[in-house]
Amino acid sequence: MIPPAIQIQDLVHRYGRHEALHGLSLTVEPGCCYGFFGRNGAGKTTTLKCLLNLLRPQAGSVRVFGLDPRRDEAEVKSRLAYVPDFVAFYPWMSVRETLDYQASFRPRWNRDIEARLLARFQLDPAAPTSGLSKGQRTQLALAGAIASEPELLVLDEPTSGLDPLVRREFIRTIIGAYQEVAPGRRTVFVSTHLIAEFEGLIDRFTILDQGRAVLTADADEARTKFRRFRARFEGDPPPASAFSGAKSFRREGRDLELVVNGDGDAILERLRSHRPASIETESLSLEEIVVATVGDPVV
Repeated sequence: MIPPAIQIQDLVHRYGRHEALHGLSLTVEPGCCYGFFGRNGAGKTTTLKCLLNLLRPQAGSVRVFGLDPRRDEAEVKSRLAYVPDFVAFYPWMSVRETLDYQASFRPRWNRDIEARLLARFQLDPAAPTSGLSKGQRTQLALAGAIASEPELLVLDEPTSGLDPLVRREFIRTIIGAYQEVAPGRRTVFVSTHLIAEFEGLIDRFTILDQGRAVLTADADEARTKFRRFRARFEGDPPPASAFSGAKSFRREGRDLELVVNGDGDAILERLRSHRPASIETESLSLEEIVVATVGDPVV
């Protein structure tokens, strides 16, 4: 049996009296692209630091490839690549020297991928890293992470420093190609607030709120359960009390909007019983599902 790429069980971490993680559990199977969503301060970065043995949790367990990151740190880190939100390099090194330095620690390094990514991002190998912009530093970090051909790619807001065109190209082309080389074995674990840009890649996700997992689901399953109904009435719409079980209710003039999570058919029948002039139904995007679950926009 191949162990999960990541397995977190009942994870607890405190900063003084503040409990950042409250019994978090999740499992990431090999070969999937797993989304980790939530507001700033929800506990996402703390989780990643526990995963990478940069923080030691007070309770619970973390396993990567079935290994304990504390006891087997060298083996775990040789098989994954991590791109943090803030990227820094040795300022006296050039782009070329930085990549060569990273490659010296890796059992594998794909020079063809490296060259293609440098060309795609228009990074000059001779340029000093001290002169790179935030976006260029992110591009260099991403190029190094992909070139090392890791089994697990851990990304913390990986595209926050990239312009919109480069973000979309990277997400849909680079990450997709990374997984396609070894289907079923290359795993992506991405913590991001740019959920819409990962919409077509996420297989499964967890939404974190105040240190707790409030929803874990397959992306396709969630899109089936979370639905939006828009109805227009000739007179006043019915009150919210007529639609118990809906996640949200919004009335504006003669228009009514409902968001449901499961039980959508029953609520739709109730809506039809009030004889609206028109009804529209649609599935929610992943970003809309996150907003509906935590209540406020994710930032």
